[in-house]
Amino acid sequence: MAENAANNGAPSLNALAQYCKDFSFENPNAPRSLQQQTEGPQINLQVNVNAKQLAEADFEIDLTLEGDAKIGGKDVLFAFELTYSGVFRIQNIPQDQLHPVVMIECPRLLFPFARQMVADAVRNGGFPPLYIDPIDFVALYRQRAAEVQGQENGAQTLS
Repeated sequence: MAENAANNGAPSLNALAQYCKDFSFENPNAPRSLQQQTEGPQINLQVNVNAKQLAEADFEIDLTLEGDAKIGGKDVLFAFELTYSGVFRIQNIPQDQLHPVVMIECPRLLFPFARQMVADAVRNGGFPPLYIDPIDFVALYRQRAAEVQGQENGAQTLS
């Protein structure tokens, strides 16, 4: 079916592979961290998306989720870092729309799998599973674009 889309000029986005590239889970204060807590943890999460072109129509996308849970802002209950990746073939997408497809649609397809890996690791670490809220990749894309634009404007004013 993907071949037909490519042959007739219809836009197509196909996941060729997806895989865990790097994963770390830490429970540094166990077994003390597993005891009943008097307050709920503060969850911190950072999300990054990186892309690398592998061939004319093939891209590797890395979705990195880094997070931790702390009590009182200092005692770490657990911490994790996951880079979940995929190789995508993108065909018949206009050049001006390619970057948003790579940086929004591809990580959107990877996210449910990365989310489940984090939830399972947190549960296996002795805590209730951490189900990360859905991520608005459009907003993340716009935020990163604004940051890049701001840096470019700052560089121009410095010269």
